[in-house]
Amino acid sequence: MTIMEPEAGASAVADVGDVTVRSAGRRRALMAGLGAVAIGAAGALASAPPAHAAPVAAGAKDVTRAESVADLARLKARDGEVAIVAGYRTPGDAGLLVYVGSEDKVVTANGGTVIAGARDTRWMLQHDGTVDFRVFGIAGPETAADDALDAMVNDPRIRRIEAGTDLLFQRRHRFTRSHLEIDFGGHLVTTDGIEKNTHDNPFGAVLFFTGVSKDVVVEHPLAEPWPELTDAVAVPDASRFPVDSWWAVQCAPVAGGGADERELQRFVRVTQQIDATHIRIDYLNGWPLDTGRKLTWRQMDPVAGIRIANMRFLGAGPFDGPTDGSFPDSRELTGSHPIAFEYAIHCDVADVHASRTWWPVIMRRWNTHFTTERCSVENPPTVFYGGAGYLTQQIYSLYGRVSDCTSSNARHLNDLTASAYCIVENCHGDGDDQGGNPFTTHGQYEHDLTFIGNSGLMDIANSGAQWGTSAKRITVRDHVCSWFVAGTKISDLTLENVRVIGRSTFDPQATMTINADGAQVRGCTAGLLAIGQRSSRSSRPTVIEDSTFALPKDQVLVQTPVTTPVRFVDCTITGIDGVKARGSGPVEFVDCRLSGPASGAPMELGAARVTIRGGSVRDVRLSATAVRDQLVALDGVELGTERTDGALLTRSAGPGVVTWRVSGVSSTVSKGVAHLEIATGVNHARVTGSQFTGGRLRLADGFAEPSTLLYSDTVERGVETALPEAGARVVLADVLTSA
Repeated sequence: MTIMEPEAGASAVADVGDVTVRSAGRRRALMAGLGAVAIGAAGALASAPPAHAAPVAAGAKDVTRAESVADLARLKARDGEVAIVAGYRTPGDAGLLVYVGSEDKVVTANGGTVIAGARDTRWMLQHDGTVDFRVFGIAGPETAADDALDAMVNDPRIRRIEAGTDLLFQRRHRFTRSHLEIDFGGHLVTTDGIEKNTHDNPFGAVLFFTGVSKDVVVEHPLAEPWPELTDAVAVPDASRFPVDSWWAVQCAPVAGGGADERELQRFVRVTQQIDATHIRIDYLNGWPLDTGRKLTWRQMDPVAGIRIANMRFLGAGPFDGPTDGSFPDSRELTGSHPIAFEYAIHCDVADVHASRTWWPVIMRRWNTHFTTERCSVENPPTVFYGGAGYLTQQIYSLYGRVSDCTSSNARHLNDLTASAYCIVENCHGDGDDQGGNPFTTHGQYEHDLTFIGNSGLMDIANSGAQWGTSAKRITVRDHVCSWFVAGTKISDLTLENVRVIGRSTFDPQATMTINADGAQVRGCTAGLLAIGQRSSRSSRPTVIEDSTFALPKDQVLVQTPVTTPVRFVDCTITGIDGVKARGSGPVEFVDCRLSGPASGAPMELGAARVTIRGGSVRDVRLSATAVRDQLVALDGVELGTERTDGALLTRSAGPGVVTWRVSGVSSTVSKGVAHLEIATGVNHARVTGSQFTGGRLRLADGFAEPSTLLYSDTVERGVETALPEAGARVVLADVLTSA
């Protein structure tokens, strides 16, 4: 093969068999380096173009070689001509590049996958669907990669984008294409000098993928009820809802509720046209809707199948500003974050690690079927400005999985707002003292959410009345934190092996609050336990079982609004000192161990029915408040104290009639302490089958007419008794006494 040295602006030409080879630019050892391998590859390309490549004209024999893209751009491209380029600027800086010529002037040159050749021709990059930023000459953050990103994302031939270097982006991109993977290869993405965002816009991300409206809206009142957990819904005309079409559906706000209080806001797919006026969707409705409730359906063409992975992201400064979330804060305009999805299906994120981000690292709204895994956020500029400083937020989303993620000194690791059927697993948030709580839901009618094996503060459905403060069927298992708050309108909360461990720098009381609306707590540990009631939707009882609590002094254990039964089973409750159970609903302790300091104030029991069955009560004074008529029942309980005064069981001078049922009790006290002291009000007592050792019994003053007393089958050992005289209203029988 003989190669002639070209004149300035010309190209060398050589004959190799039936293949003509042109070389652009300087003759170098590179040409020899390409050798037969490169020419063989070129021959193969000329005869059989790869998938996604521009067609090569039949019979084409020309192979062009160049050291750089700039050299190639000086050549006129001929239809089907193959060009082998050693690098973008220098040999090897972008790998071996292969182009095919095109004389189609309509194709827009972009400096990477489409190179402008001489005389308004084009060189089309040949690839297998995977393209690197280096193909556009992006060798690092010195050059902004925005144009290259736009060119690749908007090229349907490209299915995977890779980064081989750190990158700089200075624009906020909005894309509508689907089925694309972007892999940043673990490189750092920076955004210094990025264009300003608009106000209150968490979708102003560097990468924002969104579906497109189809300009079809259907509004109608429900012609019939839409029951809970039903995927069939009545519509005016089912033919307007094609099978496999996607819709953003929402109901009208709750009458008399908050401005944004809606039970239904979901992105759903039509799976069946049942009949002329009924369709089926891919969602079991979490909240019942009555006849007449208005629904609005907006048809969307969703973005689908996007995957973004392996990115390190550093947000744009400045990082100083208001520390309390106050307005104005210019950083909401200048700050940056990497990823957002809206009207999206099967769009996943993995291994994205961000620092100094303003809005959520991964922002989702109207999403379904997605995963976020092995991602992290640390040190956002603020944890107080609403919506800022998150790792990920999901609004109106379904069927999501967030796993193996972490946060440090952030606001929320995970926020599920108006979402359902999602799981959060093995995620861990630290830096709670900085003001955030890693795990939260908004209270906008979330349902069927599961948290497993996580650590960090948790605050469920607590964002305010504007959104409804409601949630349903939230399950938390194997969770560790120093603060757990779930006291709003949360129905059927399930907690299993949740450990709240106090921390002096945040919440030394180790707070756990729950709503007595079907809450079930098993195997949990906390300090302060507060049980309130703000809703009555559940059909199951509220049960706290096999759990341990260390209550602070004067804790209100059961709050005044509680009207439903609360049952403690096999629990250990310590620190009882002035503890109050104020709710009117029944309170039951079964096989529990209750204890307090020997000098503690009485435990005030205000429930209409208080039952203590089995277990033990040590150093605790139980006092019926008598604020209402009450039944106080002790059955098979072991009572005892080290104190030297007061009474273990007594009542206040409230107006209520108190009925006492004391059976099978074993009580041991020291001199000066009363086992049972009833000295005021109207009382009806039955004390049977019990044993009292030491101390006193004081009943004489509490059973004036119309009170009644049955005191029988008891054993008294060394007890000083003061009982009323037997008569029509007082029966004393079968009492065994000894010194």
